[in-house]
Amino acid sequence: MIPEDLERQINLAEAEGAVPFLVSATSGTTVLGAFDPLNAIAAVCQRRGLWLHVDAAWGGSVLLSQKHRHLLDGIQRADSVAWNPHKLLGAGLQCSVLLLQDTSNLLKRCHGSQASYLFQQDKFYDVALDVGDKVVQCGRHVDCLKLWLLWKAQGGQGLEQRIDRAFALAQYLVEEIKKREGFELVMEPEFVNVCFWFVPPSLRGKQESPDYSQRLSQVAPVLKERMMKEGSMMIGYQPHGIWGNFFRMIVANPMQTRADIDFLLNELERLGQDL
Repeated sequence: MIPEDLERQINLAEAEGAVPFLVSATSGTTVLGAFDPLNAIAAVCQRRGLWLHVDAAWGGSVLLSQKHRHLLDGIQRADSVAWNPHKLLGAGLQCSVLLLQDTSNLLKRCHGSQASYLFQQDKFYDVALDVGDKVVQCGRHVDCLKLWLLWKAQGGQGLEQRIDRAFALAQYLVEEIKKREGFELVMEPEFVNVCFWFVPPSLRGKQESPDYSQRLSQVAPVLKERMMKEGSMMIGYQPHGIWGNFFRMIVANPMQTRADIDFLLNELERLGQDL
């Protein structure tokens, strides 16, 4: 998100008679792993009286790393934050967190049915403990237990090391891609999403050909089919904006090693040598 454009879009919406009330920023986009400039966005929201929500489902765990948490500078200014520990941290599915600045029991005011057959208000204990009346589905799994157990087992330092190691291994992949013929980065990553093309021998040096982009976009689906039928690995691919299909390697598994990264690149070369 571009903060200057955000201001322009707010003005445009108001000029059309709409009433903007919420801005949703992202910390760790699904494909490129991009982080919005939260401080600048928060300044716009504060000035215009808008609720700022941050979708940190993917990138929120970076806050546990002293080295990389700067990517989320300004998140403390958000009104609400969504975070999925089951993603980068590897907590058991499903483990989702919604954090709010609001202290007025907002979730219960929004979702509470106060059904007398479920949530009696004259109990001897604090009825605020009846969290079922705060969510749409009423009954649900105890997601927080999964996060508590993971944190208890790994500790804050252990989780920080897990995140730092993922960043380091992603950077190793980037460096190896730059060394090898036939591999091209989509862009320099700022997270653990490493996006790249494998350019097969028949397309190398053909960047000026009018059908180059179209032919390159066909490579990833073919290689995905081959790797799955071989049973050797599985990597996602997708187009994005003006770019044709490219691979998106997410370096997040705490068991991954440099040897796995080397195998990934070697296997792509082997599978695509005849293309």
